[in-house]
Amino acid sequence: MIRLKNAAQIDGIRTSCRMLTAMFKELKPLAVVGTETRDLDRWVRDWIARAGGKPAFLGYMGYTAALCVSINEEVIHGLPSRRKIANGDLVSLDCGIDLGGFFSDKAISLIAGKASEEASRLIRVTEECLYRGIAQATAGNRVHQIARAVTAHAKEHGYGIVHQYCGHGVGFSPHEDPQVPNYVSPGANPRMGEGLVIAIEPMINAGTGNVEVLEDDWTVVTEDGKLSAHCEHTVAIFRDHTEILTAD
Repeated sequence: MIRLKNAAQIDGIRTSCRMLTAMFKELKPLAVVGTETRDLDRWVRDWIARAGGKPAFLGYMGYTAALCVSINEEVIHGLPSRRKIANGDLVSLDCGIDLGGFFSDKAISLIAGKASEEASRLIRVTEECLYRGIAQATAGNRVHQIARAVTAHAKEHGYGIVHQYCGHGVGFSPHEDPQVPNYVSPGANPRMGEGLVIAIEPMINAGTGNVEVLEDDWTVVTEDGKLSAHCEHTVAIFRDHTEILTAD
């Protein structure tokens, strides 16, 4: 069931999103060569606690961290560990905050150290896919218009689109209805209306769109071992405009 939000509720979600965006601004410079990914998770837990929130992902469906750190061929849900970020790694960071029952969600992809042209191009196109999807997230449009925009741009550049995972409603919990896929599927295609808050999150692969899950039951990787990028914003839809709540 899709749960629309009123103005006061969106304001609570907006505050959570602004907190999350502030956290990402401080987190991004820490994802550098030589850093253990578990240290990023510890830093995130401390930052959120000091800010007065709770990690939205920690404990959700059994997830054991506050931050997802996915590197190179890892698409999403990478578990922080003793792994050190290496020079040239494509690093995707995904996090959410529960602020008094209002949830935010945001993801970015970056390159540690010296960037390859391949990785830089993939991140750029994934970010473009995100904003093309957001442009379609308006009152009166349908969810598949977001998917169509994302797919068209990714395919134009020869990239694969992940089908098994998608965007979603957000605000009262980390994941709500509706599903917001990045490809046009035969599934539900609800019309978007005033009060809808969704997380739009293209997951774009340098090769095939096919993925598999590692033995840790969380980390999703590309089937062909090629790079993947992940970018996400939480957005709120109003009658006459759409607001990117997690905008920098």
